[in-house]
Amino acid sequence: MQLVPGSERILAGPEADPVSGRIRWAPAKSLWIGSMTLVALLLGPICFTPGAFLLFIGASGVTLCAGHSVGMHRRLIHNSFQCPLWLEYVCVYLGVLVGMAGPIGMIRIHDMRDWAQRQPACHDFFGHRGGFWCDAWRQLHCVLALEAPPLFELERRLARDRFYFWLERSWMCQQLPWAGLFFAVGGLPWLVWGICARVSICVTGHWLVGHFAHREGGQTWLVDGAAVQGFDVRIAGLISMGESWHNNHHAFPGSARLGLEPGQSDLGWLLIRIFARAGLAWSIVTPAELPFRPALRRVAGQGGGCPILGRLAARR
Repeated sequence: MQLVPGSERILAGPEADPVSGRIRWAPAKSLWIGSMTLVALLLGPICFTPGAFLLFIGASGVTLCAGHSVGMHRRLIHNSFQCPLWLEYVCVYLGVLVGMAGPIGMIRIHDMRDWAQRQPACHDFFGHRGGFWCDAWRQLHCVLALEAPPLFELERRLARDRFYFWLERSWMCQQLPWAGLFFAVGGLPWLVWGICARVSICVTGHWLVGHFAHREGGQTWLVDGAAVQGFDVRIAGLISMGESWHNNHHAFPGSARLGLEPGQSDLGWLLIRIFARAGLAWSIVTPAELPFRPALRRVAGQGGGCPILGRLAARR
């Protein structure tokens, strides 16, 4: 077995195959997002109130930024900054409330996808290929079972963490206390917009960003030999909390900062800087601290607006 660069958890031997596999319907996953979306579509317009909509905006922003982008992605998955364990727990819990998966499931899905995308060829599922509606069905309602997958192995600190395994077993149920609170305070409108509409739109929006970020958009960097390249989806920079600067992320996956050039809004990075000023984040990784990647090269004429990218390009 060989440890794959860019991941602490994927062990891939020569027999591991990122191409051959079968896409199958995932009933629990499909019924979860399907039911949330159906309730949002049927009851959302009827139950709309300004207060319910403000709850939707606020809860979506907090769970996507502090939870998914900073807690799940930049801290738990990529370990791109250090923080107190209690803060990590709070942020990851908020990430679970987005409604995509539990923490262990998110790590497994992310690392398996990244491993496959870095190979010379991979299954269409990993590359978001096959058309818009086909990809929507596959990503939101199905899973891919590879015929010869690599080994996924959690690092020791996560493998022993009871809190994360409790969240993994109960991630769908974590909506229930909040559903009860929202209903008690604001009735059906707060329940529909605070839970169903929020989960439906956030999960579907995450797929949308991923769909376009692996198909078309701006590029500053290319990773030679990779089956799938990343693209920057500029229109979604703000609402994705910086996650849509995906070309930057493919180039520098260990960086806590995703918006690297002027005008690339990155609310997740802003939150990490706030944590740092409060003494709650340290050892923050940016592209300048990452090791040299021989396969990484800058697209001609791109990336000149950022001093960090300019220096990195000169090194290459």
